Amino acid sequence: MYVDSCIFVKLLTPEPNSIDFSRYCVGKCLHTSELSWTEVFSALLSKERAGRISTESRKRAWRRFGLWVDQGSVVMMTLNRTSLNKANLTLTQCHPEIPLRTQDAIHLAAADLSQQFPLITTDGRIIEAAKKLKMPFFDGKPTGSTDL
Repeated sequence: MYVDSCIFVKLLTPEPNSIDFSRYCVGKCLHTSELSWTEVFSALLSKERAGRISTESRKRAWRRFGLWVDQGSVVMMTLNRTSLNKANLTLTQCHPEIPLRTQDAIHLAAADLSQQFPLITTDGRIIEAAKKLKMPFFDGKPTGSTDL
């Protein structure tokens, strides 16, 4: 399964539908882009700034994420020229209908290169692109997912 950064934040801190995604992901090897290393850290800092988690909770969540990576429960796909070229192709394939952000395209490219489906996300743009690119995805909604 390929997991984007927003889902890791749900797995690490309490959010709406965190429990549902935890049940779906527990015990499975999760793949993501190396981009997630910084995106997850940034999201945890943002939640702390907003007062949604404490400093200690942020630090604990970050340690847990690092442990998942160190233990191999989370496999990071290399961010390199191949993945960036694939991201550019993804941007082109979705243009002009879906205005993907750079990090969205990188996640979609890494998911495609890894072939670790479904792509797990709640990001609307990534979901629309996954549909267009015919990538299996899981968004936590029974009627919206194409988890094959």
